[in-house]
Amino acid sequence: MTDTSSTSYGTVAAVVVTFNRLEKLQRTISSIRASEHRPDAIVLVDNASTDGTGEYLDSIAGEDDIVVLHLPENVGGAGGFAAGLRRAWQLGHDWFWIMDDDCYPETASLRRLLEEHTALESYRGERLSFSCSVVKAPDGELCEMNEAVTVWDWPRYYVKGFNAVQVSECTFVSVLLPRWTVEEHGLPLAEYFIWFDDKEFTKRLTRVAGPGVQVLDSQVIHDMGVNRGVNYGRITDDDLWKFRYGARNQASFRWHYEGKWAYISYVRRVVLQMRDARLPRHIQRQMWRALFDGISFDPHPARVQDDPPQPR
Repeated sequence: MTDTSSTSYGTVAAVVVTFNRLEKLQRTISSIRASEHRPDAIVLVDNASTDGTGEYLDSIAGEDDIVVLHLPENVGGAGGFAAGLRRAWQLGHDWFWIMDDDCYPETASLRRLLEEHTALESYRGERLSFSCSVVKAPDGELCEMNEAVTVWDWPRYYVKGFNAVQVSECTFVSVLLPRWTVEEHGLPLAEYFIWFDDKEFTKRLTRVAGPGVQVLDSQVIHDMGVNRGVNYGRITDDDLWKFRYGARNQASFRWHYEGKWAYISYVRRVVLQMRDARLPRHIQRQMWRALFDGISFDPHPARVQDDPPQPR
């Protein structure tokens, strides 16, 4: 392990949200601990798992770098990241490195995020809202669901010798946030439950604080099974619940932050993909309902400075 002191950059808390994936979680923890720049704390948020995860976390809770947060009910990835970021902020850390429980960082991932993030801030003379890693599938291919979205002038820093490109949004699979971002711009929308909470959050930062960057030699593995992106023509009864959340959340964002034409364009894309795939009518009806729900669904960010809501 490279000897990197936390005093060089300030302290870092990794924030991991988990639900019923104990074996993968254990590998994630091992990968984080193997980092060349090892985080000062690992905040592990258990979304009321039922597979023994809670007992395992209790067994390691006494270790110096481990902070365990047991949630009384499953509040989804969105609620879990909101709770985990709040706890990491309460602990006083300067950086928050967030990821799923099936994300395996390479040893240099965090070091390169910190190096490039701080170097770019020095070059720019102003703060940078977030930085993220390149996400690969277990076979080494690009992870289709987790690739960051670049802005029009994406190579601006790359042509100046930095190994990073500008991005407007990314997923919560190895994202580095400086402390000020959550202090000034709030937490992820816990009400989203799952899907698009990460995109909304990083798009929010881009909208008010400018684009982030993807550091090209900071890389992680996302062990998510089938490597494919979101396609509304592939919805099944088993995963309909996730697509409903995703459609409602994205429809809400389009309607309230990008305008009715962005909403209509998104709805058209969903409807055409479902129609072309000839999905069963009961699936299409539920998806239509989720798309319409997005118009009235309009949550707003909670602040870390506020007291969290009490469990029901």
